[in-house]
Amino acid sequence: MGKNIEAVNPATGERIRTYETATDQQISDTFSKARKASHQWKDLSIEKRCSYLKEFRKVIVGRKDEIVEAIKLDTGKPDVEALMSDVLATLTMIKYYEDNAEKILKTEKRKTPTEYPKNGSYVDYIPMGVVAIISPWNYPFQLSVVPTITALAAGNTVVLKPSEITPITGEKIEEFFSKAGFPEGVFQSLQGGGKVGEKMIEEKPDKVFFTGGVETGKKVMEKASDHLIPIELELGGNDAMIVFEDSDLDRAVKGAVYGSLANAGQLCVAVERIYVQESIEEEFTQKILEEIEKIDIGIERDVEMGPMILERQIDVVKNHVEDALEKGADLLTEVRKEDNFLHPIVLSQVTHNMKIMQEETFGPTIPIMSFNDEEEAIELANDTQYGLNASVWTKNKRKAKRVVSQLETGNCYVNDAVKNIGSPYLPFGGVKNSGIGRYHGPEGLKSFTETRSVMINKNEGNELNWFPYDQELYDDIRDLIDAKHGDVGFLKKVKTFFRLWRKM
Repeated sequence: MGKNIEAVNPATGERIRTYETATDQQISDTFSKARKASHQWKDLSIEKRCSYLKEFRKVIVGRKDEIVEAIKLDTGKPDVEALMSDVLATLTMIKYYEDNAEKILKTEKRKTPTEYPKNGSYVDYIPMGVVAIISPWNYPFQLSVVPTITALAAGNTVVLKPSEITPITGEKIEEFFSKAGFPEGVFQSLQGGGKVGEKMIEEKPDKVFFTGGVETGKKVMEKASDHLIPIELELGGNDAMIVFEDSDLDRAVKGAVYGSLANAGQLCVAVERIYVQESIEEEFTQKILEEIEKIDIGIERDVEMGPMILERQIDVVKNHVEDALEKGADLLTEVRKEDNFLHPIVLSQVTHNMKIMQEETFGPTIPIMSFNDEEEAIELANDTQYGLNASVWTKNKRKAKRVVSQLETGNCYVNDAVKNIGSPYLPFGGVKNSGIGRYHGPEGLKSFTETRSVMINKNEGNELNWFPYDQELYDDIRDLIDAKHGDVGFLKKVKTFFRLWRKM
């Protein structure tokens, strides 16, 4: 199935331990166990399923420092980043579904057309079965656990493949689920790389949830299409930040620095393109340069930026910067690399023929471009293959809503950045090459279910549409069409409905 995985701390280069890659037989056995467990798990009440989630949440709270340490060993990210964005965000989402899953998934009564008298209608939300989740390395706890607990709350069993880059966190997740007492086979995980992910899809799960890069996402989609497996793809972003001259400039600067440099820029909703109105561009840029001087980089608890998790991602950042400089951008900071630590890089005079404005950089870069008016800002923001997140900065709420309504993005923030991904109440997902589907919120929970539509007929007599077909039936249907959709008086409508209703 592939060579074993070696856990390496990107901040220190320390080789921590080796993990065995799952074999084909182990993968098949895992899915067999998940299918067997799914029959009992889906029959549990939603309340009972959520009681397991509650126990899992308690385990996380009691052992939060352990998971922070695991995340730090895998990624080198600052402790605060791991605790806030991986652990706290995950706990918030679990609690949301604990409190709301029963209400979201309850049977929904629906209206029935007037031509179906004496009928009632409702919709059930039923579990899909076994869900395969393939998660990334940049937020290895949150982006593994959140889709997992959503699928579990909806009544599915889960097989998780954590990223091969962050196996320590993956191991800890499995340990926490076991500690929470979930029934055997309801949650399982498999260590390994892309070959393991391919084999998981070959096992024909009932849904595949993938978070990662666009090119890999396309391969997952192609593989799943062989078996018509429903998929959800949370892919990359190239998120725009639009700063108008009437914004709170100091707040916008702090938001830009945080949005661009959180997790060293290694997040799908990072601010990757900044558009600033011409009248404030110079002042904004100067304040950015002053603000990044305050950023501490290292491995201590009180630093803001850790290392790049993958060395090959450093090469991507350098390539984008070099491309921008060759095409006329101005470099306002030096490019400083110390081991896997990459210092913030600020660029001005960037244009849309540069990779850094068209592709996902996924690193600590701050490219700044000016715009003249609202129309141009919207045009620039939409000039991308991605559509995951964006932010608009202005004190004018009416303008903000007007601009937001024209942005081609699945998510948007006004006067803030990044953390809207952490709201459990809102669906999250992208448009264009940023993905397919939504998770979080009611929509996210329902996305892990199938809908079953039911109609109940209480009529004991004949039906209008039943055989035999004759001239009388034809005339009745013509009258029904006129009454429902034609320009006839109210009294005639009532008479027609009453006459036809009596026939049934």
